[in-house]
Amino acid sequence: MEKTNVMNSETIYHFTGIKGTGMSALALVLHGAGCHVQGSDVLEHFYTEKGLHEAGIPILPFSEDNIQPGMVVICGNAFSDEHPEIVQAKALGNTVIRYHDFLGNWIKKYTSVAITGSHGKTTTTGIMSHVLSDNIPTSYLIGDGSGKGAMDSEYFVLEADEYREHFLAYEPDYAIFTNIDFDHPDFYHNLEEVYDANRKFANQVKKKVIAYGDDPMLARFSDLPDIWYYGFNDSDDIVAKNIEKDTHGSSFDIYVHDDFYGHFQINQFGDHNILNTTAVIAFCYFEGFPAEVVNKSLATFGGVTRRFNERKVDSNILIDDYAHHPSEIKATIQAARQKYPDRPVIGIFQPHTYSRTKALLTPFAASLSLADEVYLCDIFSSAREQDNHEITSMAIADKMSVPARQLTSDTIDQLLQYHDAVLLFMGAGDVMKYADDYIEALTAANNAN
Repeated sequence: MEKTNVMNSETIYHFTGIKGTGMSALALVLHGAGCHVQGSDVLEHFYTEKGLHEAGIPILPFSEDNIQPGMVVICGNAFSDEHPEIVQAKALGNTVIRYHDFLGNWIKKYTSVAITGSHGKTTTTGIMSHVLSDNIPTSYLIGDGSGKGAMDSEYFVLEADEYREHFLAYEPDYAIFTNIDFDHPDFYHNLEEVYDANRKFANQVKKKVIAYGDDPMLARFSDLPDIWYYGFNDSDDIVAKNIEKDTHGSSFDIYVHDDFYGHFQINQFGDHNILNTTAVIAFCYFEGFPAEVVNKSLATFGGVTRRFNERKVDSNILIDDYAHHPSEIKATIQAARQKYPDRPVIGIFQPHTYSRTKALLTPFAASLSLADEVYLCDIFSSAREQDNHEITSMAIADKMSVPARQLTSDTIDQLLQYHDAVLLFMGAGDVMKYADDYIEALTAANNAN
């Protein structure tokens, strides 16, 4: 496929808000493709900085002085047009473009596959990026802040976020829909609005739509001209059968319209990861990849940032997971029980945004009750909303069927009672600061003994 050469330009691409997960990933994509990249953000440290520093991409404090004539300024969606850098860029007559609009233009040079869904899109994007990159030059952008650009890429894999309908800036060749669920209540008022946005996006896909067949909302996509469903049921087009799960992962066979495609083994846990992988396998089938090649690449997939990342601390297993929606919490607890069936699962959950906590209070309580015990941290607020004191995290506890206690940095010693347990830290904010506090308290206790 013929691709545009970006090396013939000395243009500097400046990222306002470069530490955002999507922005940092896009900066790495452009850097890898040979572009001159820099960015600015707050001084506070974010985990996305690691990749930027390793690539040698300058990270500056916010300042209108960062903006020079001729720069292309790419804006993070968290910042308004009144941001001093954006005001300065417009005053200089520079090109100013939002992150999702720039990405929508950029992917037109490639065979693109977008992965969207209320849950599972980051992991699925990570699996797809790994499998393709393992076999053919591929650029990708993942919602955990990972990104890679290559001048000889044929494929571009991107995570497509439904928040504020940002994914409508993309017109990919393929799209994977993992599910449609009610989320982002600060923008969407109900599930039907979420469906409408996803349907608009599906209508923009140029080739095939690959969708989870057991999702009742996605079932309404059946009238699309080139829709393929994947799942566990024989009624699906691409089916995972003969599933075996143990403490090392899962194995299964894939059939396409009753024809055997191949046997696959993954080192991830939970039904959701079988489904995520099946979606990737479906795309590889359509693009002509041999099943044995795909399976070999799956064996070396190491996961994505903040998705079931685990480490052993003393006798306990600490797991860091981005789960911040009831469906994600349920899937993460299921995965923990598959891998560690003989250990109690202790959930430590930091709700993300007041609006989500209030809208999904009962489902949160039901999902968290799948753990043996639960600790609730204060709600992590988003920059896009304010605390009106209508809800606290302990409102979830009132509806739970297992013991639930409040956890703060000052009461972290509560966790020292657990041995040979899984401590499952979940949330989209900074919940891992409590894990750090726990490790510090544990070290102090051990030293005292």
